[in-house]
Amino acid sequence: QVQLVESGGGLVQAGGSLRLSCASSSRVFSINHMAWYRQAPGKQRELVAGISSDGITNFADSVKGRFTISRDNAKNTVYLQMNSLKPEDTAVYYCYADGLTCYSVESCAKSNYWGQGTQVTVSS
Repeated sequence: QVQLVESGGGLVQAGGSLRLSCASSSRVFSINHMAWYRQAPGKQRELVAGISSDGITNFADSVKGRFTISRDNAKNTVYLQMNSLKPEDTAVYYCYADGLTCYSVESCAKSNYWGQGTQVTVSS
């Protein structure tokens, strides 16, 4: 079973920083694209940042210049460095990954997975 395990959320004051991590330990999942989404209470889930297998990144306008996304392909891990945090960044942050899941040489399928979510709370 493929799982994405997140860590690094918490409570921080406005202007502070947090670093989120998300890792897959599965040997059957070959990861292509990875991303972070967030969902604030009463709002839809939105893309925060994404990174392709060759390191091309994209960001929501609201976090450009404050957040960076990176990945360690050898560790199947994606990171989200969040600086200059604002109260409006408060949300549950979810890791996302897509790629190929191969349970055998003859059996591969395009797949996508979500992490369980980690709470980020920014106090004013």
